[in-house]
Amino acid sequence: MISVCLVDDQNLVRQGVRSLLDLAEDIRVVAECADGAQAVQDIPRIKPDVVLLDLRMPNMSGLEVLQALSARNELPPTIILTTFDDDQLVLQGLKAGARGYLLKDVSLEQLVEAVRTVAAGGSLVAPMVTQRLLAGVGRMQNQFTSLEQPDPLTERETEILRLLSGGYSNKEIANSLKVAEGTVKNHVSNILSKLGVRDRTRAVLKALELGIV
Repeated sequence: MISVCLVDDQNLVRQGVRSLLDLAEDIRVVAECADGAQAVQDIPRIKPDVVLLDLRMPNMSGLEVLQALSARNELPPTIILTTFDDDQLVLQGLKAGARGYLLKDVSLEQLVEAVRTVAAGGSLVAPMVTQRLLAGVGRMQNQFTSLEQPDPLTERETEILRLLSGGYSNKEIANSLKVAEGTVKNHVSNILSKLGVRDRTRAVLKALELGIV
């Protein structure tokens, strides 16, 4: 059973998302937070498998929630809930540690699949990156910590990075390449080190920025 925490200041949004997730037999909403401050307090205690997080909230934004929990190493796999006009916020959220994003009018199938993917260690970044978001990466280039060309990736590392950008988990990549999951983990560690990033989502963003994938 995948446990989920909903964080959104709009009660109707929370009710709508909960009603969709209630239809999935393997997903259970274990908590709801109506603002960012409550989320920062409750999430480390509840330890949900996945967080669905709104970015635009009064008092403490979703971005501040991501930054606060990341700084304390208490951020569960998190999916941003967003609208079409949130491009820059979404990019900042991905940089702050979110695993991907969904539009608030998401279908049942998309929502359930996204929660399952993220809970299994995957990412939603590349399949859902729009041209506007890619343009946003370009506009935000001067905000990346390091923009130097990283150490060159090997052919296998590049192959794995492309699979990472497709949202695949280590296990799925291992099955696809017919190698041990531990081998994939070692390659992912090397990729993160070479790109100078600390997690898979930032690796995909950096790869998109540098044109590697």
